[in-house]
Amino acid sequence: MNKSVSYFLGLILSLFLVIPTWAISSISIKHDTSKVDFDYTLEATMLGYFSKDGTRNPTLKANKGKKVRITIVNGEQMTHDISMEKLGIKSSTILDKGSSTSLVFIAQSNDTYFCSIPGHRAAGMVGKFEIVEGAISAEIVKGIRPSKNGKPLNLNFETGNLDDWKAEGEAFANPILNQDPSPVHDKTMKIGPEGTHFISSGGTKNYALTGSLTSVPFKITQPFASFWVSGGALQDTRVELVSAKSKKVIFRSTGQGRATLQPVVANLKPYLQQEIFIRIIDNETGITPIPYVAHDKLAHINFDNFQFHASRPNYPNELHQKDIIVLPPLDHVLNAGLSGVKAAEAMTLPKGFKINLAAAEPDIVRPISFTIDAKGRLWVVEGHTYPVPAPEGLGKDRIIIFEDTDGNGTLDKRKVFMEGLNLVSGIEVGMGGVWLGAAPYLLFIPTDFQTDKPTGPVQKLLDGWGVQDTHEVLNSLRWGPDGWLYGNHGVFTHSNVGKPGASDQQRTKINAGVWRFHPISHQFEVFAEGTSNPWGIDFNEYGHPFITVCVIPHMFHIIQGARYERQAGKHFNPYTYEDIKTIADHRHYVGDRGPHAGNFRSASAGGGHAHAGAMIYLGGNTWPKEFRNNIFMNNINGSRLNVDQLNRQGSGYNASHKKDFIVMNDSWSQWLNFKYDPSGSVFAIDWYDKNQCHSSNPDVHDKTMGRIFKITHENDKWVQVDLHKATDIDLVNYQLHANEWYVRQARTILQERGPNPQVHAALKNIIDKNPDVTRKLRALWTLHVTQGLTEKDVAQLLTNPDENVRSWAIQLVTEKKQVSAEILGQFESMARTDKSAMVRLYLVSALLRLDPAQRWNVLDALVQKTEDKSDHNLPLMLWYAAEPLATLDVKRALQLGQKSKMPKFLNYTIQRVAALKSEEGIASLKELQSKLGHSHENHEVSMLLDKVLSQK
Repeated sequence: MNKSVSYFLGLILSLFLVIPTWAISSISIKHDTSKVDFDYTLEATMLGYFSKDGTRNPTLKANKGKKVRITIVNGEQMTHDISMEKLGIKSSTILDKGSSTSLVFIAQSNDTYFCSIPGHRAAGMVGKFEIVEGAISAEIVKGIRPSKNGKPLNLNFETGNLDDWKAEGEAFANPILNQDPSPVHDKTMKIGPEGTHFISSGGTKNYALTGSLTSVPFKITQPFASFWVSGGALQDTRVELVSAKSKKVIFRSTGQGRATLQPVVANLKPYLQQEIFIRIIDNETGITPIPYVAHDKLAHINFDNFQFHASRPNYPNELHQKDIIVLPPLDHVLNAGLSGVKAAEAMTLPKGFKINLAAAEPDIVRPISFTIDAKGRLWVVEGHTYPVPAPEGLGKDRIIIFEDTDGNGTLDKRKVFMEGLNLVSGIEVGMGGVWLGAAPYLLFIPTDFQTDKPTGPVQKLLDGWGVQDTHEVLNSLRWGPDGWLYGNHGVFTHSNVGKPGASDQQRTKINAGVWRFHPISHQFEVFAEGTSNPWGIDFNEYGHPFITVCVIPHMFHIIQGARYERQAGKHFNPYTYEDIKTIADHRHYVGDRGPHAGNFRSASAGGGHAHAGAMIYLGGNTWPKEFRNNIFMNNINGSRLNVDQLNRQGSGYNASHKKDFIVMNDSWSQWLNFKYDPSGSVFAIDWYDKNQCHSSNPDVHDKTMGRIFKITHENDKWVQVDLHKATDIDLVNYQLHANEWYVRQARTILQERGPNPQVHAALKNIIDKNPDVTRKLRALWTLHVTQGLTEKDVAQLLTNPDENVRSWAIQLVTEKKQVSAEILGQFESMARTDKSAMVRLYLVSALLRLDPAQRWNVLDALVQKTEDKSDHNLPLMLWYAAEPLATLDVKRALQLGQKSKMPKFLNYTIQRVAALKSEEGIASLKELQSKLGHSHENHEVSMLLDKVLSQK
């Protein structure tokens, strides 16, 4: 594979996977070659449609009744088409760079043309089509060249030299060109200078050169000026108009990432009669140290023909500043391909912290997942099979157990637990063995943790996990506070999960989201649906899960039954209508060209869009308090550990950006996960590889490297433990420990040991008497996993003064998807009176697990809570719970919709009823239409009713 494009393969492949089959063959379509009156050809890219003169999304004009053909030529390896909004027609879809397709139609009215591929219109692929009368001709614009001492200045370079200019640096040593295409540009590039000559700071052949070109000062004698510019839309390739007196920049423009010169207009009214000079800057080399990312050949600037105008000129192909999406400079990458020791030395950490190399190749190679056991040892998976699954029985992955026996931070003891595994992507230990995500299976290996030997054959608990995109398979296995095994799943891998031999009806589909599996009942569930490619999950001290993702916004608070923004594809429930968005109030990449364009230019914001790993630090009291309950994630492209602060807001959270915790200063660094240990220190696994993006080509990835690092604070004290040896009461007391590692390990061991009246009594004592709500919650979760939580206990907990306890009582009592009439009655009372938005969120989440017929009364109260109408989660969660009620009772569902204070709830209900296509549904909608009339207050609903009833 060409390494210069391998980074983008994941995105291209992902788009290809969702292309309908009719579009695949469109690159060989037969174009309409009949005679037309107006013929337009546009280049299509994610930045927009471009005409030959460089105009982005030009207004296409035609006379009414005339025949029009619009041809698009693909400017990149990406799926594109062109559609007409009012006419309701679209072309075939093209994929390959250079391929084309056409749209032929009769001009009827003003219209909008756009790309119908999901997300492309929003990215900027949209323009206007306009009906005009009479002949269509371009206006010729003339201006006046500035003068000095009565002599016109050489601002159009028609002298063939640099008179009136001063050059600095190599980029402008020989900048004047008089050929088009020029000898320093690609032969396919048409520059289009105003006259014979123009200048370039290197073109696409010498783009790495830098320098500046400055004109002599001259007086502004007219209120407007124009000049022609093209080249990179980069912060460091630009034209500046500078005040000669103050040296302040009064106007600037870059190119827009294309070669064709376009005019830029500057309003200079405020500076009339003042002196300025022109400064043309190229400080961008375009060279990236990332081996598989192509150098930016448009990292240069072309310039021509500065002139004044008495009134604002009207250029048909004017380069408007709003159409330019400027990228900042490339990040400065200090290192690449370091040894493990040197890599640790190169990292930048906060004061009081240090990092050391705990293990490196050849002792560890390609670490793809790990966990820490009840002895504080690391169980690490070496992913030798990735990215292509091996034939059954021929896998090459292995599990290695590492241990630090003397506390010096080095993992000096190493043993191989098992080899010959296939495409392992996640590991967890406990509950009698080792749990592995290894698509197409979820595996269990019964294990004796004293001898570290399997006690039986590998068990295939679930199958049907997809392998279409092997960096989006099941991953990030982790025990939840409720005793279930949680994991993530990516959007471009399509799984149909069930027990081996299960029928299709007995299986559960998932292609994005969070799932869980119960280690005792072996029940499998999709916990929440959506997002992109999550590769990290953790729980805060209140038991709330959070995941980190790629491409789309990076942070999500995961709610049972929720449906989240997707990178691609549709939700399985077609009546979702809208999904829940990120809780992050920021993004980790810069610019407006989208997440991929911000990679390697986004150190100032966090490094880029791609994240791996999730750790909410709860490792005790040795680290500064500012890090507790913050979520850490590795920014792969930025080679740094991002930190978000999780703040309670409404029913959930928002995530705000904090200073990056570690900067690796090494472009090959790829930390995939990190966890705190019994001492409060953190271990991290590093899939050290020059290629930072998934590729199905195994030769793209390095096969020889890998590292494990240990991060410690100066207050950390190394300890040796073995919680397997602890008594039951000791394990109960560990629920009070400052370090959550002890809490989780002890809870899992107690769950494995099973019910114990003495344990239950001690846990209930904590719930009743401990003043700290986090300790009450720990005891509650442990009581639940050890089967000691009764309905009587739940009934009492539902009236607890703390919202967290009430919320968790709701979730735990609905685990089996049914509740007693008494508990349902309490739910109804809480829906009416509980003051907590979090409790109301847990109530609606619980409803999604109950039979729809049991939801009416609780929903009736919840949808009328005006205080929740702007909440991040509740309006949509309420809709997800209410949606199936339309199938039970149309009239009652519409009545519920009319009562609701939630935005769009009634609209969604109308759409859902209309989707039934039943006589009763149509009659009820007509009745509602008659009742509401067409008042201003009900305008939006009335329009929707008109629309759905016209389609009946």
